[in-house]
Amino acid sequence: MKLTTKQKQFLKGLAHSLKPVVQLGANGLTEGVVAEIDNALAHHELIKVKVPSDDRDEKALIMDAIVRETDAAKLQVIGHVLVIYRPSEARKIELPRK
Repeated sequence: MKLTTKQKQFLKGLAHSLKPVVQLGANGLTEGVVAEIDNALAHHELIKVKVPSDDRDEKALIMDAIVRETDAAKLQVIGHVLVIYRPSEARKIELPRK
């Protein structure tokens, strides 16, 4: 999914006040966690996922796997929090024109 800079900025502004919807536990990225993220994206379109990991490389790999598995757009990473967007069938968020 390709988003313009203007669209990314708009979505980041909307995500600012959101709390993480999904938080990875000690088991890391499991099929259940991916399914939960997928459900949250279908319902909310724009979510935050908390990935508590001390290893930067591991955290980056987990975040990339989340984006790949859910077919979402990675908007930003702040510390341990990943902000992703995937439009749903109902299109709850109206993006600015390109």
